[in-house]
Amino acid sequence: MCCVTVIQSQDGWGVNYDQTDVCAAKGSIVFITCDYTYPPGIDPSDIMDRFWFTKEKDGEPVDLKTDSEYSDRVRHTCYSDWKRCYLTITDVRESDSAEYKFRFRTNKPGEKYTGSPGVTLSVTDSGLQVQVRRLNSTWLELTCHSSCVLSDRAEYYWYKNEEIIKTGSSLLVSSGSTDRYSCYLRGSWDQRSPAVYGPQRPSVSVSPSAEMLEGGSVTLTCSADANPAASYTWYKEDGTSDPRLLSEEPQLVFSSIQSSDSGRYSCTAENQLGRKTSDFISIDVKYGPQRPSVSVSPSAEMLEGDSVTLTCSTDANPAASYTWYKEEGTSDP
Repeated sequence: MCCVTVIQSQDGWGVNYDQTDVCAAKGSIVFITCDYTYPPGIDPSDIMDRFWFTKEKDGEPVDLKTDSEYSDRVRHTCYSDWKRCYLTITDVRESDSAEYKFRFRTNKPGEKYTGSPGVTLSVTDSGLQVQVRRLNSTWLELTCHSSCVLSDRAEYYWYKNEEIIKTGSSLLVSSGSTDRYSCYLRGSWDQRSPAVYGPQRPSVSVSPSAEMLEGGSVTLTCSADANPAASYTWYKEDGTSDPRLLSEEPQLVFSSIQSSDSGRYSCTAENQLGRKTSDFISIDVKYGPQRPSVSVSPSAEMLEGDSVTLTCSTDANPAASYTWYKEEGTSDP
């Protein structure tokens, strides 16, 4: 279906609206279009007035261009050769919600026609939104949702990235797709919904980015571009096939980081449309030497002339340097 045409006609007189409903957000631009027809015996030069209206005064329609509520916000364009007219309303307001009708008349008394019913414009605070519903592990259903109350003949168009691919209020897409999907309602050309898409590959930042000392505070932050917003999960590589789950928050906070926290970390970003995992980031916690231990080799009885090795060792990051002393019976070794 390429369009929704509403035909109001009688004895060769007629008005064909391209849509029955238009939904728009406050402050946007709205386009309403129609074709008009008249009996074959009438010459195009006989058409005197063509205008749009929502109100009547003393039984006669009031041209929108003369309505103070629409001052400087409406533009009416007609093409006689095509018998086609356009109404443009800029900076739409909630008070603009109404039924818009087109009227034309000739220079002969009584020859006039109004297309009724007309086109219903609904103006709301919010525009179109794409709702996502998972059908199974493979497929998702996207639904174009409007805050306006629309007839069942309202027509939606779907974009995949920047290309129109389908009409209808819903769309099936595969799970894990990296494409961006959005929709719009016919007649509201600048009212495309925000695009929905799965997460891009997450990035990880570390604060502070300087040297990490044991006992200090360190925060890892995972972020990814996604709509709907992604949820996050943190993992630590433990040398096994499956990393260990640590947290399900965007930030992984170490209020007093320890040497045991050194290692490789990654995060995932996930929404209804897909899931992505970051590259690993390495955390290297610096700490001073523990009390050194001294070992002797060989540990058996030492005889004069034998080879003996004393070894000093301690746990430290970075690695410690060592100094040996011998007590000489004085106050200072």
